[in-house]
Amino acid sequence: MKYEIKMVARLTMLSALSVLLMFLIRFPLIPAAPFLEYDPGDIPALIAAFLFGPGAGVVVTLIVSLIQAMTVSAGSGWIGALMHFAATGSMVTVAGLIYKRVRTFRGAIIALIASSITMTLVMIPLNLIFTTKFMNVPVETVKAMLLPVIIPFNLSKACINSVLTVFVYKPVGKFLRIEAPSLSKGGQEI
Repeated sequence: MKYEIKMVARLTMLSALSVLLMFLIRFPLIPAAPFLEYDPGDIPALIAAFLFGPGAGVVVTLIVSLIQAMTVSAGSGWIGALMHFAATGSMVTVAGLIYKRVRTFRGAIIALIASSITMTLVMIPLNLIFTTKFMNVPVETVKAMLLPVIIPFNLSKACINSVLTVFVYKPVGKFLRIEAPSLSKGGQEI
């Protein structure tokens, strides 16, 4: 029982941090598509996936997606929440599964690269399906935006959040008074 309470408290803290980052830091990465805004809110979900497994990362993602749908992305409603949940959820699931098996610095890097690619690929069909409905844009227009806008945006966002996760993983883990699994190089602690 005590463990479950601590886990809920930790995931709540990471969710709150994610929401705070989402509110405080938002800016467009690609001038041609100012509606696609970068935010570092995925970092706490990645940290949750690394610390506690992919399920924890998905829980943080779900909480944040629901809050985002009611606040920052209220205009996109359930579509925005679903797209955020699918994008970040796929990323944290892949990262958490890989890192759970290979708990080294190299494993973390492989996990983050694979999860960044996964998120980018997941967002292609989701944009083709939901962007057309949300923005009332023809499918041909969305297809034309894939290479110059949508793919670079998702890949850039995932890569930036991955790099930042590498830098903040240990300090955040220590702040939460968690024995953070080590990110090590070649089996040696860093």
